[in-house]
Amino acid sequence: MKDIFLKKITRRNILKITATVFLKLGLPSIFLIARKTEASSNPLAAVINKYSNTDSGFEPAYLKLRKTGELKERANRLWGIMESCRLCPRKCGVNRLKGMRGFCHSPGATLVISSFHPHFGEEKPLVGRGGSGTIFLTHCNLRCVFCQNWEISQLGVGFKRDADELAGMMLHLQKIGCHNINFVTPTHYSAHILKAIDIAAEQGLRLPIVYNTSGFERLEILEILDGIVDIYLPDFKYWDSDMSSKYSSGARNYPEITREAILEMDRQVGVARPAKDGIMQRGLMIRHLIMPNNTGGSEQVMEWIAQNLPKDTYINIMGQYSPRFKAYDYPDLSRRITRKEYKKVVIRAKELGLTNLDIQGYWWL
Repeated sequence: MKDIFLKKITRRNILKITATVFLKLGLPSIFLIARKTEASSNPLAAVINKYSNTDSGFEPAYLKLRKTGELKERANRLWGIMESCRLCPRKCGVNRLKGMRGFCHSPGATLVISSFHPHFGEEKPLVGRGGSGTIFLTHCNLRCVFCQNWEISQLGVGFKRDADELAGMMLHLQKIGCHNINFVTPTHYSAHILKAIDIAAEQGLRLPIVYNTSGFERLEILEILDGIVDIYLPDFKYWDSDMSSKYSSGARNYPEITREAILEMDRQVGVARPAKDGIMQRGLMIRHLIMPNNTGGSEQVMEWIAQNLPKDTYINIMGQYSPRFKAYDYPDLSRRITRKEYKKVVIRAKELGLTNLDIQGYWWL
């Protein structure tokens, strides 16, 4: 019960407070700011840093590419794609380099960040003791009617930043003991992210990169990310194209695109298996949010995973759906899920032989 309570608070309330209150007060876009003191003079920092990945012997994928200059080259390639933007499957073709807004509504080539902080509501292998170093990026290419963080994804509540500042955020999160750098909704800012990783790696960044995405990704872009991203954390929202079109702004090709994207992610990083300390450093971690009235086609999603990916693929079967944003305008989405709906999906997943299911913290099981 404690785990699901933390997820509710973190995903719905804390993010809203972080993005709005800090904005009103004119404070920097950071939550849970830690003093910039060394671990030797800060007992709490010393404890946190004990559990970070910086001394674990882990080497993130992007270091090799940075040393050869390939990381910077790929960042420049992504930056050039924004001239006629095709960073996401919408391929709206606007010239973001000249300030045009595409389907995602991001302000041209300007990076806007809502907040960054240690996140303790993510999956346990990402959170550990120091938290997941989460950076919440504004705007979104899906614009779902039920979005729980709609102030960030739809309204773009946040602050304008550049690649140097983003790199500084990453280094700060590493310094205070986070186990990874977790980019939330990164697709339309992938060029900025690669530029920032290149800068931060030169200054000592050594944490795994988590690509926390809706799953709606182009293969061409994922191929550019190969060897840079350590952990892919995609949603698999819908099985049926009618549902994705209706509830995610006409994204009829979402199921097909996401299936292809997840297969590519698996090819790049493989099955997610935690290190000896329980912290995830590499691999594919799939999220599926169960929605009321089988809107997402949950059993079909589990069947596809079982047929196309290793049976020990990490799957977080999420039960915390709650009507938000415009969900009450759609009768099928206007309630929380039932115990029966959740349990049915878990039973089916187990019947299919899926062995690495994250179902902890749900009281109805």
